Amino acid sequence: MSHADDPRPRRQKPEAAGPEDTPRHDPLTAEPTPSARDAAERFARLVDVVAALRSPQGCPWDREQTLESLRPFVLEEAYEVLQAIDAGDRAALGGEIGDFIFEGVLLAQLAAEAGDFTVADSLQAIVDKLVRRHPHVFGDAARARSSEEVLVRWEELKARERRDSGEPEKTILGGVPGTLPALLRAYEMSSRAAAVKFDWERATDVIAKIEEEVAEVRAVVDQHGSDRARLEEEIGDLLFAIANLSRKLGIEPESALRRADDKFASRFTELERRFRARGRSLQECTLDEMESEWGRIKQDRKA
Repeated sequence: MSHADDPRPRRQKPEAAGPEDTPRHDPLTAEPTPSARDAAERFARLVDVVAALRSPQGCPWDREQTLESLRPFVLEEAYEVLQAIDAGDRAALGGEIGDFIFEGVLLAQLAAEAGDFTVADSLQAIVDKLVRRHPHVFGDAARARSSEEVLVRWEELKARERRDSGEPEKTILGGVPGTLPALLRAYEMSSRAAAVKFDWERATDVIAKIEEEVAEVRAVVDQHGSDRARLEEEIGDLLFAIANLSRKLGIEPESALRRADDKFASRFTELERRFRARGRSLQECTLDEMESEWGRIKQDRKA
């Protein structure tokens, strides 16, 4: 194992003070903080509770679960965490994080019962990985000057780990889950490509690409949209370019689209409410009437 791959953090020799010289924290050898001890006790309690739920005297529903049956619940809890973040609801976020952690502990409990690994193994694996892949924090590597530099080093470290372990060579995009929502997957793939400098230089370059993709969509539409396969391809290219622009501007597109969805739903529901208050349904309204009222709703909410 090379020095950079050693998961054990090393203590640093004193150096002359400088603008970037601050003590490096060694979490594996330092005394745990009161907050960490408190979290450890409560996590241990959660592990015991989950084990009790799965015991012969436990809950019939929990005992019936399998790794496969828990998949939709893991996804649901992840989205509820995101919803709380998007809403800025810190109280709800605290509870949703607990629900999300519970799903992880339950998955690990099932694996432990099968003799595969324990939740302690999972925790040790992530601690080792975080320390190993941050030698600029816990090791002797030079301090990273930017998040972009961190991403480049991260990909280099992952490639080195695969070579050292004798694993089959993986592609840079091979680790992006195919089960991710398509927009988020596009964002993640472009981020990994950018980490090896396969990227546009400026955000304006991506905007130019989007305009090019819009022109290609328009060209297909002008042909009366007869080539559905081509139209789908061009729409896909346009959405992928938009995901790239979001990344380039530091915006996570899935969250941005969710907010746009929520804004549209709120305005459209208000549109429906206003016409209903006048004794009319939207089906009875003309497009001009709806667009006029839509504009008033936008103005009212800006006031």
